[in-house]
Amino acid sequence: MGRTLNEVMSTLPEERRERIDARFQELKDEVEGLGELRRMVGKAQADVASALRIKQPSVSKIEKQADLYLSTLRAYVEAVGGQLDLVVRLPSHPPLHLRHLGDVSSAGPSQVAKRGTRTASGTNGKKASART
Repeated sequence: MGRTLNEVMSTLPEERRERIDARFQELKDEVEGLGELRRMVGKAQADVASALRIKQPSVSKIEKQADLYLSTLRAYVEAVGGQLDLVVRLPSHPPLHLRHLGDVSSAGPSQVAKRGTRTASGTNGKKASART
């Protein structure tokens, strides 16, 4: 009979187990997309739609997009109860936090969500790529 993961792990040196645990935590703290983020906090698309004052199919569309406005991303993250932090990492500099980029204070949530959807041609020149 095969060994369990715990049995295999127990045979590894402590340093190796610590590296494996650290990497596991890194992977666990990442999400693949907005839909996974929403599910992680226990919200339905309808909940997000209500918070953004849009219809549920629009939430589905936002979740499937590869790139969108920062204001749309910020509004979505806030709708699921989070806060979006934008950090720039440059060589030989400490991390820089960008404030007010993608701020939605001048536009309502439904305007933000509409802005983040693709046009009929599939492009709109003001999008920022966002890996979520």
